[in-house]
Formats: sequence, C-alpha cells, structure tokens
Amino acid sequence: MVLEKKSALLEDLIKKCGGCAVVDGGFATQLEIHGAAINDPLWSAVSLIKNPELIKRVHMEYLEAGADIVVTSSYQATIPGFLSRGLSIEESESLLQKSVELAVEARDRFWEKVSKVSGHSYNRALVAASIGSYGAYLADGSEYSGHYGENVSLDKLKDFHRRRLQVLVEAGPDLLAFETIPNKLEAQACVELLEEEKVQIPAWICFTSVDGEKAPSGESFEECLEPLNKSNNIYAVGINCAPPQFIENLIRKFAKATDEESNRCLPE
Repeated sequence: MVLEKKSALLEDLIKKCGGCAVVDGGFATQLEIHGAAINDPLWSAVSLIKNPELIKRVHMEYLEAGADIVVTSSYQATIPGFLSRGLSIEESESLLQKSVELAVEARDRFWEKVSKVSGHSYNRALVAASIGSYGAYLADGSEYSGHYGENVSLDKLKDFHRRRLQVLVEAGPDLLAFETIPNKLEAQACVELLEEEKVQIPAWICFTSVDGEKAPSGESFEECLEPLNKSNNIYAVGINCAPPQFIENLIRKFAKATDEESNRCLPE
C-alpha cells in the first residue's frame, strides 16, 4: 500500500508535467560556483560536514529554476567514507539522514512560498535520495570502468549498500535514485537489496556509459536491464555522467529493452 501511494505521487507528477518531469542539475558544480571546496574523496558529500546550509541553498536554487525532482547530496555519502574521516557510525548515519532532511526542508519551504502565489507554474517537487555506486565510494574512477575486481561479489555489493539504504529510507524521501551504475552485478545487487529490505519507496537506476553503446563493464544494456525488468521496485531507468551526444540513442535503447508499462526512461 505504501509503495502504491508513493508510486502514485510519481505518476501524478509526471502527468502534471505533461509526461516529462525535470530533475535538478549537477549538484557539485553548483556547490563549486558558491565557493565550496569539494576536491575530496567525499566529493560533494563533504558539504554535509562543512556547510549543510549551502546544500539547502543549492536545492532552493534548483527548485526556483523549475526542478520537479530534487536529488539529495548523498551520492558519495557512505558510512565507510565518513568513518575514514574519523566520524562515528552514529555521526555517519546522522549525516545521511541530514541529506534527506535538507532536501525535504528546502522543498517544503519553497512550496509553502509559491503555493500562495496565484497562477504560479511550479509543481510540488519530489525528493529522491541519491545512492551512488560502489565505484563512487572508491573514488578511483571505477564507476567509469565497471571493473571492481574479483573480490567484489553480489553479496559484498549488497552489504556495502544495505545500511546506507536503510538509513535513507528511514529518513522519508519520496524516491530512491541509484546513480552511475556501471555493470549488471551492481544493478542486480540494487534490485535484490530493495526486495530483501522490503523497501516501499519507488526507485530508479541510472547507468553510465563511456561509448554510448554499452555499460562501462562491456556488458550490453540488454543484459544490465534484465534484472530491472523483473523488479516491482524499479519505476524508471536512465543514464547519467555520460557525454550528452550519447543520451538520445541510449534512451531509445533503454526504451526498447525495458517493460514499457512499468519502467520509464530518463536522462539525468
């Protein structure tokens, strides 16, 4: 029932947008415009520690620009990553929760303001909790190669993502956004983890590509999308962190390889 209500929010938003909802833009880029120093293994997530109010400001700017979906600053925020900075598990989990709270607070404040204005053209935005790939955590570029090494198994990937997923879900976003997924193994891990945790929030999975034809791992997208087509939790598939000239062809490829009744395709 909860999943049905959450998915109805997404479907209703897309309908109000005329079939094309706008996701916000590059978060790290906007942080840098405001002077944030993110040359760090935590990348944009370092602002959760140093300047959370700037994160809220960036969310507000994208809402003002017309974003229908705002994505949280948790892409590279992981418990192991925070632990490596000397934070405790409790502090790390609190920062993950904070990433959702900041986005929700910005969305609610913005909507409260514009909903009082007659004839405004905005939709009440949804908040998507960002979950970056294992490669993003490694900060070694492997999200663009898809090669995690022989020791990285399906179970290891599920274990890596599990607690972060649990904390983000508990924080109450409208959607979950798995991003920059480079191979079938991690896509499978995400799908199975959603089922194992009985997650009642719609999710999307965005892949990346370096050649515009296949996943960085060398696998075909038909292979990578296979587990998604069997999932009741995945409501959209897409592409991010890929050269713009590849996007249209990849969306067409994804549309052919997915169940059109249950999955939508989106560039991010």
